[in-house]
Amino acid sequence: MAIYSVGNQEIYAQEAWRPDLQKAILIHGWSSSSYAMSPLTALLSQRFSSVAVDLPGYGRSPPMDSRASIPVYAEMLVELIEQISEGPVVLVGHSMGGMISLTIALNHPEVVERMVLICPTISGRLSRTINFFVSPINFIERFSIGRSLVSAIERTYVGVTDRLMRPVSFADRSGIAEKDYDRLRSDARRTGEGRVRAQCFSAMRENDLSGALNRIETPALVIWGAEDNTVPLRDAGLVADEWPDADLRIIPKAGHWPHFETPDTASRLISAYLGLPLLSDSLHTPVDDEDFTSIRENARFLAHSRIGEGMSIAQRTRLAAQLRTRTFAPGRSLIHRSTDRQEMYIVREGTVEIWTLPDPLDNKENPSRKVDSLKPGQMAGELAMLDQGLRTADMIAGSDGATVLALDRERLLALAEDDPELGSRLLWNIALIMSQRVRFILWQLHRARKRNKPSNGGG
Repeated sequence: MAIYSVGNQEIYAQEAWRPDLQKAILIHGWSSSSYAMSPLTALLSQRFSSVAVDLPGYGRSPPMDSRASIPVYAEMLVELIEQISEGPVVLVGHSMGGMISLTIALNHPEVVERMVLICPTISGRLSRTINFFVSPINFIERFSIGRSLVSAIERTYVGVTDRLMRPVSFADRSGIAEKDYDRLRSDARRTGEGRVRAQCFSAMRENDLSGALNRIETPALVIWGAEDNTVPLRDAGLVADEWPDADLRIIPKAGHWPHFETPDTASRLISAYLGLPLLSDSLHTPVDDEDFTSIRENARFLAHSRIGEGMSIAQRTRLAAQLRTRTFAPGRSLIHRSTDRQEMYIVREGTVEIWTLPDPLDNKENPSRKVDSLKPGQMAGELAMLDQGLRTADMIAGSDGATVLALDRERLLALAEDDPELGSRLLWNIALIMSQRVRFILWQLHRARKRNKPSNGGG
């Protein structure tokens, strides 16, 4: 359990942390805690440093002094991202956590690379059953005497809320384990959270995202349980109508908790989208043709990186055939900057460290320093490859070594000439990645200037 401080607010988080990996921020929903994201933590830790937060007022995080709202939660998490991440993150949000993720993507697209949204609240209008049974309870819980009354009723008539909520939250043929169900139920009735539950119930309605989804450019996988009676499938219809670029998947035999109810299906969808290892991949890999095997592996990897965004299977396979896989031991240089200006690199495994070069005109001692650490899916060296100018930094394999996919200038030009559609898509993706990197740097500078700007008040 880690504790972060954002302003004067403490935020508790469950972590599967490796500092050299890209960050994935997991955001739970209403009446919940970081435990709601626990089935995904180990899965994501194969490629990401996972941080599953307890939103203020839930789990172990103390409530805020101010009223809870979706924009306030979103801005708080943006400040947390600024603290812990060197680049854009992956957001994984469930229910209200999905609405918070979408709000971050709308207001701060620079900090989000992609999203996984599980039964996200879009309109803020929950199901009729929730509104009929739960809304009155939440209204009562806004007041201290009401919270005591609800607790007394629950103790006297054990399982009142359980009998009301189970059909709303879970499918008839739900596969959720009993221990997980008991833990989720205890989180939903945690003592002392009545006020924040009531505030968030209203906050979701006040943050209706209908009509705003068409402004989201961040790639996203959206998963919904076919029997979700908490956030109804009419919100999935909003995704289909307003956000056609989102990868929307409906899972049978799942309600509002598909990652608990149908964990194999949910994990398979998320693994495929984020490029996580799939155990079944190795079962069908031919062993008598190393080149073909390498192309297939690289094409699968490209499907889950920004460089392969929007490409068909055939295009990714053709691009993969132009790449050369190279493996470097820890600390080894990827290039000799004085002679090699022909290649760019996509990190497939491990990390690649970027070190600034000493200024030869500076009379003072000016050693190299590390300025970035590139994770799987990120690229380096594209500027020198495109314009054949001098490289401005050293690229060195990180502490665990690095496997990179190299694309040289000659192959890129030949690809653009022979297959204009694929070549233009590849160049477009390279430009988008470069743009996102610049936007993130400018966002950091803007935030730094705002923090350092002197106040106008008198002394």
